This record gives sequence, structure tokens and C-alpha cells, in this order.
Amino acid sequence: MSKKVYDCIIVGAGPAGLGAALYAARDRFDTLLLEKFYPGGQIMNTELIENYPGVPNVGGADLVSKLYSQVEAFGPEIKMSAEVVSLEKLSDGNIKVSTTQDEYLARVVILSPGSSYRQLGVPGEREFRNAGAGVSYCGTCDAPFFKGKKVLAVGGGNTAIEEALHLAKFAEQVTLVHRRDEFRATKILQEEFFKKMQEEDSNLNVIYNTVLEAIEGDGKVERAVLKNVKTGDLEDFQCDGVFIFVGMVPNTQFLKGLVDLTESGFIKCDSAYLRTAIPGVFAAGDCRVGAAMQLVTAVADGSLAAIMMKQYLLDSNWWYESLSDALNPSEWRPN
Repeated sequence: MSKKVYDCIIVGAGPAGLGAALYAARDRFDTLLLEKFYPGGQIMNTELIENYPGVPNVGGADLVSKLYSQVEAFGPEIKMSAEVVSLEKLSDGNIKVSTTQDEYLARVVILSPGSSYRQLGVPGEREFRNAGAGVSYCGTCDAPFFKGKKVLAVGGGNTAIEEALHLAKFAEQVTLVHRRDEFRATKILQEEFFKKMQEEDSNLNVIYNTVLEAIEGDGKVERAVLKNVKTGDLEDFQCDGVFIFVGMVPNTQFLKGLVDLTESGFIKCDSAYLRTAIPGVFAAGDCRVGAAMQLVTAVADGSLAAIMMKQYLLDSNWWYESLSDALNPSEWRPN
């Protein structure tokens, strides 16, 4: 293990990690960015982004390339294929970050490993996985691409209901498929959904006790194969797109027992300053509780964590202060 102590180690080079690296390195903090695979995270799989402020109609890979180059220009140390396996708060206040190949020390760690969309694993799901071909996991992101089209949505929780309602603002018809005979979403969301469905000009439908078996088409989604879980009957459902809303899986398995996680694996932190239970360890992006799961908020989280880092390095006792009086922005000073 090197005896060097970085000001900041960032775990994960998705949008949140790159945002954190940009702010930390630009403020001349000695920064190390560790990434398990390659920069960009889930956004690399997005063919077209229309809702990133100031950057209309950009591909995910293109946007990541620009952001990565911008980060590189400020000179942080970047290591790819560096899988982090553990963290340890040392008696001297520093934090040891262990990868499969080496160990590093830092005064601050920003955790931004991101999350992955929970997949069904059905035939055709991977093949058509982008808005252009017809499979999506984010209605907020991709609904405008399906204006006037017929789409199928899968799920029964809060996200599925909310996203189906959003899809209905664009699509000609939205059919929500759920494997049970009732939704798991909160009552108020269900009431909103059913009220909308009962309107005379409603474009919402529901199919209960049904699962998605396959997605088919020639170059793009043309139909979905549905199976009734009670009868076993199969149905070819004609549609232009399939939206899968069955949850997110945070990439935090390596943090079990190291930081506080929710039952679903999201990192617990305060939503204002992104502080975890371990002093000096922040959480940013889709890996944390309360994340909006959007590109713009992930980048903002990373930037915020890097800004809050300044306050912690200035006064370590700030970590224990309540949110109401934790910080006056005019008091921020570089280290």
C-alpha cells in the first residue's frame, strides 16, 4: 500500500463520479478516481438524451466522452479496472480503500458506484434495449420517443404507476402488465391511475396475472409475448415499445457491513449534504437513498459531494452538526 494520502478518492466513474472528479480536481484537491469497468455507467447504454439541460439531442456515449475529457483536463489520477472491495476508517482519521489489486488512503471518499436497472432476462430484452429499438427502463427519459405509439409497461409498484401515467401523456395507448391481481403501489397512486383509466378518452389499460415472456420484432419492437400465470395461455401483444419498471439494483454489494445500507442495498445518507454514517464518506448518485435516478441529478450529487468535502476538510466536527445549522454557503473556503 502506498503511503500517499489523497485528499479525495471517488469510487465509480459514472455521471456522479465524473461530476465529483470534475469539481474536486478543478479545486486542486489531490483526487483519485477508481472505476471497476469503464466510465459512464448506465448512461453509456442510452442512444439519445433529450433532457440534459443545455445539451439537446446527444448520445449517452458522446456525452460521457465529453465529460470524461473535461475531467481529465484538470489532472485527477484515474484508474480503470480497479474494483473496490472494501473501505476502512483508520484510527488516524484517514480512510483505506482496497481494490482487488492495491490499497489507497484518502481523507475523504465519495461513493458513486451507481445502480443497474433490474432486468427480466426475457428473450429480446437485451437485443432491443434502447429507445430507438423499443425497450426502455425509464419513462421520464424516453416517453417522448413514443409519441402516438402503442406501448407495453411491466410492473406494479410506485414507479410503474408513476411512469405509466407519464407515458400516457405521449403514447397513443399504454397497457400496464402486472403479475399479480392487484398493484403494490401506494393507494393514492392507484387511485390516480384508476381515475385516469376511467376517463372517457383514457389511453390506459391494465392486464393482471400476466408476465412478459419475450419481446419480438425485426430490428425494433413489434410485439410482446405475454403469459397468463393462472392459465398458462400465451398471447401475442402488438406494440411499438416495452417499458420495464421492476426496480433498480444498487451496485453496493461490496459495501455490505461497511456502510449503512437499506434493505434494498441503497446507501443511507442525509439528503442535504450526502453524509453517510462514516465521517469523511459521502454517497452520490443512483446508489443512495432518495436518488431521482436521472442523469442531471447524478452529476449534481457528485458536484455537491465534492463541495461538501471542503467543509469537512476545513472542520471535521461539521460532520456531526444538524442540517438546520450545518453550513452557511458564504463560509466555504478552499483547503
